[in-house]
Amino acid sequence: MAEDTHKKIVFKYYSTYLEEIVSETMWAEIVDLEKGYFKLDNIPFFGPLIATDDIFRAEYDENEKFLMHKETIESSGNSILQILVLEKEFDKEIIVEKLKTVNCISESLNDTFFAVEVTKNVDYLIVKSLLDEYESNSIIEFAEPCLSEKHRTDLLKN
Repeated sequence: MAEDTHKKIVFKYYSTYLEEIVSETMWAEIVDLEKGYFKLDNIPFFGPLIATDDIFRAEYDENEKFLMHKETIESSGNSILQILVLEKEFDKEIIVEKLKTVNCISESLNDTFFAVEVTKNVDYLIVKSLLDEYESNSIIEFAEPCLSEKHRTDLLKN
């Protein structure tokens, strides 16, 4: 990431996955440095209420010595999911690849946990039914920490 177009921002929030307050540092594209507006350029792991491409405001924090997320200004319509692999021998790449075929990219934290970006133009009904199938067989458990209005609406269509 280029320092002149991007900044590292600290997000401090309660993670339901970890059940504690976490600090997660992510890259964001500078939208308006003077106003402190940025566009998230990372897939968050632990579930802040923000998704990739969302526009947010950050301020420099003296204690943290870092730019800190203050509020989300504008939703991109993207959503973020968290997936935890429960089955010991299961290769999570199988799900990662299946998600890729429906245009969802993901970022892995380790062998059993990854976060997924569902962009606005993706029909969430397709993604959810794919994940529901794995969840019903106790292979995975998944959460929707940041589900956009667009994707909530997708679920009402069936």
